[in-house]
Amino acid sequence: MKKTYQHAGLLAMTVLLASCATGPSPQDVSEATQKVLKSSFRDEGMAKVSWLDQDASNKACSEAQGAALDEKLAKAIEEANLKTVKMPANGKLIGDWKEGEKIAQNGRGMTWSDKADAVNGGSCYNCHQISKEELSFGSIGPSLYNYGKLRGVTDPAAEASKPIVDYTWGKLWNAKAYNACSGMPRFGHGGILSENQLRDVMALLLDPKSPVNK
Repeated sequence: MKKTYQHAGLLAMTVLLASCATGPSPQDVSEATQKVLKSSFRDEGMAKVSWLDQDASNKACSEAQGAALDEKLAKAIEEANLKTVKMPANGKLIGDWKEGEKIAQNGRGMTWSDKADAVNGGSCYNCHQISKEELSFGSIGPSLYNYGKLRGVTDPAAEASKPIVDYTWGKLWNAKAYNACSGMPRFGHGGILSENQLRDVMALLLDPKSPVNK
């Protein structure tokens, strides 16, 4: 019996190594990965197994394995995600940059140990430079320092600023509306940040008084 287990283990290892060498199909990898993940996780706290389910956008980008998507498919994904962007009912897009800075610096939220009523952070510093005072920041995403200033926003409420303000809201709500395989969290669409939180992050990016634009 022991030898049988040893042979089974060697066989499994051989198959694994062979798959690494020859490259299993994206579909095989995706299906196998989903099965392993769903059998290894459970709902606990804020974390839900349903988060492992991919929508059409994420699935297409995962199966591409880093390669560029077909232009027509990418455009279709962006158009579909753009339709999910919800502008605030009261029309207010700019909040308090001081609160926005707290959100950007907060990396907590949506883990199994977080309480259901816990407020999520944006964890923006993990991927972006936010202000020149920061000593450490991520570089996965572009620098956000001088975000509004570089785009000529001197008054976010001005009509001339509307295109940039609306784009920024849409980007925060659902980044895949502008880049099909964006790795940026879909803060609004995914329910990660509330409308009020998004307004505050908008202020951080666009308010001339914000340290981002100093």
